[in-house]
Amino acid sequence: MHRHLISILFGSLLSLVAISSVSAKNIDDDEVSRILNRLDKELTFRDARISERRQRIDSLKSIERSVDNDSLRLSTLLGLADNYYAFDTDSAVWFYRHGFSLARKSGSDSIAMRFALRLSRTLPLLLFFRESRQIVDSVAHQDVPLGLLAEQADAERQMHFYIANFFTDYPSVFDSISALQLAAQDRLLKLLPNNTGEYKLNLAEAHFSRGEFSRAKVISETLLAETSEYSHLYARASHLMAHIALRSGEMNEYLYYLALSAISDSRCATLEVASLQELGKTLYGVGDVDRAYEYLSVALSNAVDCHATLRILETSRTLPLIESAHKEKLRRSRLNLYVVITVLVCLLIFLAASFRAIINRNRRLNTLTLRLTDASRIKDLYIGQFLNLCSIYMDKLNQFSKTVYHKLSAGKVDDLMRMTKSGKLVEEQSKEFYEVFDDAFLHLYPTFVDEVNLLLDPDKQIELKDNEKLNADLRILALMRLGVDDSSRIAQMLNYSVNTIYTYRNKFKSRAINRDTFEADVMAIRSESVK
Repeated sequence: MHRHLISILFGSLLSLVAISSVSAKNIDDDEVSRILNRLDKELTFRDARISERRQRIDSLKSIERSVDNDSLRLSTLLGLADNYYAFDTDSAVWFYRHGFSLARKSGSDSIAMRFALRLSRTLPLLLFFRESRQIVDSVAHQDVPLGLLAEQADAERQMHFYIANFFTDYPSVFDSISALQLAAQDRLLKLLPNNTGEYKLNLAEAHFSRGEFSRAKVISETLLAETSEYSHLYARASHLMAHIALRSGEMNEYLYYLALSAISDSRCATLEVASLQELGKTLYGVGDVDRAYEYLSVALSNAVDCHATLRILETSRTLPLIESAHKEKLRRSRLNLYVVITVLVCLLIFLAASFRAIINRNRRLNTLTLRLTDASRIKDLYIGQFLNLCSIYMDKLNQFSKTVYHKLSAGKVDDLMRMTKSGKLVEEQSKEFYEVFDDAFLHLYPTFVDEVNLLLDPDKQIELKDNEKLNADLRILALMRLGVDDSSRIAQMLNYSVNTIYTYRNKFKSRAINRDTFEADVMAIRSESVK
């Protein structure tokens, strides 16, 4: 009576706290993203968590095989079965049955009843509803020890919870079984110490079942602050907080607490879970296909590994979502692949074009280098020939000065007049200049004569005499090729009149195949090094 009164007062106090405090947790999109990232990271440790739990189970098996004391062996079997609960349902059921049988044989009725009650809460996961009810009814007709009354009420609560979940598509059946669950929970609350986490969680669930969401939320928040994430109570409290948020229309809060519950389930290596599956379905609805596919796939794998038929049936309803999510994921992967391929193709085309441009540029640079080299060679040759001519003419001038001096000293002015008037001196110097010029030019352009003839009509081509390197026509073109384009300069260098040069140039154009471009074609003739 006193305990019941305390419960009422505690509930009233929580109600007042709920009304007076701002308990809503303002969760934004960034916080949801962070908690989902935490869950993603946690799921990467799934295999490691499962391996750790198997190691604990193997250790208990070794202890169970080594003990001779019946009481210690039964206690070890109970711990072993509890470790299989929500992890491997078939094994949990087998060990609960085995422990019940050994306890009966050893006359440990209280321990046998504990095994039976825990078996009754596990059998619904395999859809053995009738057997589970039979066990609960059988225990109800027995003299239940005071220490097992809370466990009896909790077993009934859990059994009715699983059965109600199976009939979620049948509201009338679901409501009637949920009422039995709530009645068992009310009995449980009268039996549990009110300072325990189990009491607070069951009280919060009872308030939620009655639609008292504010009270349920305050208690759940308090419990979460006091409980480790490596606890099944934490997972249940987070799941309850998620559904409170859902009833209030707080989607961010709903997603946040579902993820928190799934993280706790993963850390406890609990395979009989609902949070991850529920979260996957919700994320699929909001368009997060990649995570939805991942979470639903892990939830299905958990249900299969746990051999929990009830959870497998529930998860099988999400198979169309998993398939749709998988198809969408494949479609987006293909789309991304196409985009990547397109970018790579464009990049390859760009690289090929750049490579070709570099090759062409290198070719042009090589050509320019050859031309510069050729120009440098021509320059060196011209300088050498120029110095040679200067030397020759300086010597000739010196000789001519001496001759003039001797003639004048001897009074032979008439001889001097005849020598200069005949033009023989100029003719000799011109002939020598032509020989030097012809040799130098043909050394640079050895095919010049043939290439000039290719520019002329076949019947008007230039024919050289024997031992003739260049004639007057070709010397004019040679000077033009060397960049001496001014007719007056050409006339001075070849000792011709300007009119003669004009005549020669016009005559060449009349003999050319293409008159308009003849002089440009001559300028295009390359030296031997460029070729």
